Amino acid sequence: MKKKLAKSLGMATIILFAACKEDSQNKEDVMENNVILTEWTGPYQGVPAFNKMKVEMLKPAILDGMQQHLEEIDSIANNPEAPTFENTIIPFEKSGAALDRAFTYYGIFSSNLSSPEFREIQKELSPKISEYSSKISQNELLFQRIKAVYEQSQKNPLDSAEQRTIDLIYKDFEMDGANLSEEDKKRYAEINKELSELYTKFSNNVLADEEGYVTYIDSSQLSGLPESYIKSAASAAEERDHKGEFAITNTRSSMDPFLTYSDERELREKVWRTYYSRGNNGDEHDNNQVIKKILELRDERVALLGYDNYAQWRLQDRMAKEPKQAMELMEAVWPAALGRVEEEIKDMQRLADKEGKDIKIQAWDYRYYMEKVRKEKYDLDSEEVKQYLQLDNLKKAIFYVAGELFNFDFTPVDTSLVPVFHPDVKVYEVNDKTNGEVIGLWYLDPYARPGKRSGAWATTYRSKDELSGNKPVLASNNSNFVKPAKGEPTLVSWDDAETFFHEFGHALHFLSADIKYPKLNSGVRDYTEFQSQLLERWLATDAVIDQFLRHYETGKPMPEALVQKIKKAATFNQGFATTEFLASALMDMKYHTTDPSKINDVQEFEKQQLDELGLPEEIPMRHRSTQFSHIFSGEGYAAGYYGYLWADVLTADAAEAFAEAPDGFYDKETAHKLVKYLFAPRNAMDPAEAYKKFRGRNANIDALMRDRGFPVPKK
Repeated sequence: MKKKLAKSLGMATIILFAACKEDSQNKEDVMENNVILTEWTGPYQGVPAFNKMKVEMLKPAILDGMQQHLEEIDSIANNPEAPTFENTIIPFEKSGAALDRAFTYYGIFSSNLSSPEFREIQKELSPKISEYSSKISQNELLFQRIKAVYEQSQKNPLDSAEQRTIDLIYKDFEMDGANLSEEDKKRYAEINKELSELYTKFSNNVLADEEGYVTYIDSSQLSGLPESYIKSAASAAEERDHKGEFAITNTRSSMDPFLTYSDERELREKVWRTYYSRGNNGDEHDNNQVIKKILELRDERVALLGYDNYAQWRLQDRMAKEPKQAMELMEAVWPAALGRVEEEIKDMQRLADKEGKDIKIQAWDYRYYMEKVRKEKYDLDSEEVKQYLQLDNLKKAIFYVAGELFNFDFTPVDTSLVPVFHPDVKVYEVNDKTNGEVIGLWYLDPYARPGKRSGAWATTYRSKDELSGNKPVLASNNSNFVKPAKGEPTLVSWDDAETFFHEFGHALHFLSADIKYPKLNSGVRDYTEFQSQLLERWLATDAVIDQFLRHYETGKPMPEALVQKIKKAATFNQGFATTEFLASALMDMKYHTTDPSKINDVQEFEKQQLDELGLPEEIPMRHRSTQFSHIFSGEGYAAGYYGYLWADVLTADAAEAFAEAPDGFYDKETAHKLVKYLFAPRNAMDPAEAYKKFRGRNANIDALMRDRGFPVPKK
């Protein structure tokens, strides 16, 4: 080809050659200075070089890291010595360290700094990552060594940490098809590869619709909106070259307050439809066929393992154990939630009629009239509450709680010492208050921006375990608060404040780890939300309210009258909150217990199932199918979204343990048991056993029903 170009293009060949040489030099420079795989340096026994990472570094580093890990795996698998825990499981646990570092950067680009350039790399790498994973889970020599250690341990049990580790590792391999025939293993790997591509496509489609659909309004359409929201919307519009207008972005943090406060009913409907249509617009980013294919492939894959449906396979290592258990819990709560929704809608309709509005309450009216009913019933104004919920003070509040319960101290770290990936990110050092020992670092990325996925989440850049040297934990919380106009404070809703505490609960779970092997840092999905949901309860404690919920202008504490209104309204709107969540959780289980061949049209299936459940038309699923990233952009929550409710049963019961303690939510003995049994062990202890050690008995549903103001079921 080069010869033909030389004959036909003459001088152009020289230019092309020079360009190729320059590209080659650039690639060499990228690899020579590639921080993605290298050991972390600097303070705290090394931190990620976020200030030096570039998106073009990712692909070569991930490919190289996967190859390194596979070579390490082959070395373990081909060990001629008889398999033991020491020569098989320990090196297996230590393997892949360089790739783990690379995936830290990959995760930042995926969740916090996504771009068209990254999405192309992600699209290319997803199937390769799946292939790499299959090469490990289907490595026959490796599995036979692991199986031998496992079978030996069944005859001669190991110490508790070693036994739990081999049990979890063996179960992972078994669930990933390690016992299949060679032919079935090949198909299993092919399915995983296809699924990885579909998960990436689903996620990117949702992100594209969040970025691509923005509702712009002018100054004549601001009626009812709080001043803080107006300023943020103006700032968001200006960032998007719409100066003089106001932007309602297609994210929950922007949509939710607009639907709550805007007096413009037609605009509320437009914003509502835009948000709940993500992934369902019949264009290149439509997710309907993606969902159908995902369900078909998941079903085919678990059939190879002998399971009737995906949910049956997925739940075997969860607390629920089987779909029936999860469904029974949801069905026990569903009727009470629907009954409460009926009451809530009646209250709203009465108020609309009283105002002389000739309307029937619709989905885009729910938040708006819910807020009006709140004011009427409890004289509680959410906007008034927000004046006392400043993000900086909420940070101080969570640090206080962590100090009282976990004996942790948080101090700011100069980002010139610890690099960050965006100027908004702040870093704090976490120490033991008693001896000053460094526990780790806590990174906070609080604000929404283009390229950042919606919602709130927690993650670790480095976990702690004895085998790896108990290095300081690097934990991260990520939120999507609407960034205020310059010089203005960040004020958040009560719900957003609870979410802030929730995600911090995950971070505390990471920071508290006291385990021996990396595998014991893994989580049980319907249990890991428990710790974070429990931490939400400290937002409403007197110590937090009195010290940290202060007016952003005057600095005065929240008035006692307002505090009492908040507490009296604690179960308000539980019909809406419980029903919108359960609709999604039930649909998740319906999708994963139904033969995919019977789901010809995703929208029709969703409607049919929700109609059968009796979901009121005034409430949508919290996550419509085409935007349900929890279950369709990966497998973490697939057939497991119910886990939030399962965990909330534990949460409500554990909260009562604190409420009954001599010193309430700050009782030292109860806090000690909380850390010892529910946080520090991570997955080193069976969750049911751990909870029983904390509480002295198993949890039951009664506390949950009391907590939500629902009737307690008769025994």
